[in-house]
Amino acid sequence: MKKVIIVISLSMLFILANAQRTRSIIVSGANVEKLADEFSFTEGPIADRKGNVYFTDQPNDLVYIWTVGGKLEKFGSFGRANGMYFDRDGRLLTCSDMDNQLWSVGMDGSHTVLVADFNGKALNGPNDVWVNPKTGGIYFTDPLYRRNYWTRDPAMQQEGEYLYYIKPECKTVVIADKEYVKPNGIIGTPDGKKLYVADIGDNKTYVYDIMPDGSLVNKKLFTSMGSDGMTIDKKGNIYLTGRGVTVFNSKGEQIEHIPVDARWTANVCFGGKNRKTLFITASQGLYSLKMKVKGVK
Repeated sequence: MKKVIIVISLSMLFILANAQRTRSIIVSGANVEKLADEFSFTEGPIADRKGNVYFTDQPNDLVYIWTVGGKLEKFGSFGRANGMYFDRDGRLLTCSDMDNQLWSVGMDGSHTVLVADFNGKALNGPNDVWVNPKTGGIYFTDPLYRRNYWTRDPAMQQEGEYLYYIKPECKTVVIADKEYVKPNGIIGTPDGKKLYVADIGDNKTYVYDIMPDGSLVNKKLFTSMGSDGMTIDKKGNIYLTGRGVTVFNSKGEQIEHIPVDARWTANVCFGGKNRKTLFITASQGLYSLKMKVKGVK
């Protein structure tokens, strides 16, 4: 009788392990692949409508494109861009850290300064940005990371490190939430109803409900983990970065951890022709991983 129980237990473990592999969001047998590593520090990956991935080598003030054909191309220099996101018109928004501004970049390389300051004072240093696909409203984080290339006073310029919102109808900038130690990564849902923001300084990530006027309500702790960059897939899973990539479902339950052989994993996005490839910027490299789930456009 004891032998039968042991056999059944081992069988159940095998079935459970196999079921777990089947439920994985990663393609079976897929591994993290290094695509390129000739950079100083990679950040800000985001895919255009075709699936080409734009990312930045911030210390060298260069934005690159990893094309859907698997080629690396230079796009341009945009004020030491950090976090980036495409708006509804296909323009690339860049957190341009050189002069602590938010830029809007056309595909011809021309740019306009979308946000130069707040209340007459320089921003601390816009870090990451997300555009609501339903309204066009823009949210961005403004932590202070002192840069050795600044010519300005390196002290904090604003009264705190805040989350900001740009109203689409008048381009007015307002503070969306002051209650952060150091806000960093940001991503929202494709229906424009929820916003996730990481407080990397307090090792927490929060979720809000987005009101029709862009204001944020019902702030809740999503998980006790901070993040640098963030992304979301079509199932509503949230991808946090730092030590590799950690994935949580919409309930805040961890469902996956993706190790990356790099000192620091800065950011992540979905790209490629079918948006089923996860692109990861980590230290000096750009990496990819084949996924079962799709990212959102």
